[in-house]
Amino acid sequence: MSLDPTLLEILVCPKCRGELEYRLEEQELRCSTCRLKYRIEDDIPILLIDEAEPF
Repeated sequence: MSLDPTLLEILVCPKCRGELEYRLEEQELRCSTCRLKYRIEDDIPILLIDEAEPF
């Protein structure tokens, strides 16, 4: 499944408030400014800075 396009328009990086890039195949959201990726589980973005991983 994929995330709702309306949701993607309003989501921002919780660390810098920058734009997030949605990666469908990897099921993650990436912030190119912070160089962090946030996983998506069961179509729910996990936007916790402590659980983000560098890419």
